Amino acid sequence: MNSRHAKTLRAVFADPVSPQLEWQAIEALFIAVGCRVIEGSGSRVRFERDGVVASFHRPHPTKEAKRYQVRDARDFLSKIGVAP
Repeated sequence: MNSRHAKTLRAVFADPVSPQLEWQAIEALFIAVGCRVIEGSGSRVRFERDGVVASFHRPHPTKEAKRYQVRDARDFLSKIGVAP
């Protein structure tokens, strides 16, 4: 994990949840911590690591993740044992 991923990790776990966090940065963080990407139909995407699976819809038309998506990403990272 590089410094950009560490910055994203801190932003995901920050309170209050930032409305300006780009979804692409969260996806890059998931990949950096060893998650496998499973593409679905349309904007659907799943991430899997050690048998734990999280499902998301990529935000559109904007590139920023919605607050509930950031909270869901935080929960997933906690379940797989990743924390800042």
